[in-house]
Amino acid sequence: MPKKNGHGAGSDKLKRKIYEKELRELQVELCRLQDWIKVSGERVVIVLEGRDAAGKGGAIKALTERVSPRVFRVVALPAPSDRDKSQMYIQRYVERFPAGGEIVIFDRSWYNRAGVEYVMGFCTPEQHQRFLDICPVFEKFVTEGGLRLIKIWLEVGQEEQDRRFRARIEDPVRQWKLSPMDIESYSRWYDYSRARDLMFRHTDTEHAPWHIVHSDDKKRARLNVIAHILSQIPYKKVDRAKVKLPSRSSKRAYDDRSSIADRRYVAEKF
Repeated sequence: MPKKNGHGAGSDKLKRKIYEKELRELQVELCRLQDWIKVSGERVVIVLEGRDAAGKGGAIKALTERVSPRVFRVVALPAPSDRDKSQMYIQRYVERFPAGGEIVIFDRSWYNRAGVEYVMGFCTPEQHQRFLDICPVFEKFVTEGGLRLIKIWLEVGQEEQDRRFRARIEDPVRQWKLSPMDIESYSRWYDYSRARDLMFRHTDTEHAPWHIVHSDDKKRARLNVIAHILSQIPYKKVDRAKVKLPSRSSKRAYDDRSSIADRRYVAEKF
């Protein structure tokens, strides 16, 4: 993969042609990983967190667009219902953990409590502290039970986040991405920074470490996310039997074109 000078994207943006070539190669490896996951019965959870506009959605799309949704499941939970709030905090996330032969990608996760819920006052300081104390214990329990847990934080710079928010305001096809919560978070940059650092201090452990991906350059970030995930799982290429299409039988031949000739067709405008 092409290397970048320095730690932010700067002007050294990855060219689209190079990005598409590298992405194609990584997506081939993801398909091989998928085959191995199904054969081995492994269970994998990928947690993708980061600031608003850090590029989580684009990274997940690049990660999943060439694989089966039956193996790679994306979980993006809505705000908790009254029933959810009456449960153990982490319960609704555990319910969506993978069975054997599955990878579950959390587009935001139980770490909401360490980030948006804490910063925006949706949980009490006591609930926040209890989460920080218990989370490493919970993650040790699930990893010792055989589940692979990969935690990735997408870190976008202040200027780049500002540029992306303004682009969303101006572009009609991106405006849906800009929620009232995003607007509120924009003014609380440093509160989120403190919450992030506190979360890392408590939950960056040997059994479930955090890995940070700089995402000012979205293309580089997507490639680095996929490459990191592939590096964390000891998959092997699974041999597939070569598929050969059978001959079409002409027995009971049928003119299927004339049978639908008089049906309603979509007007061809393009």
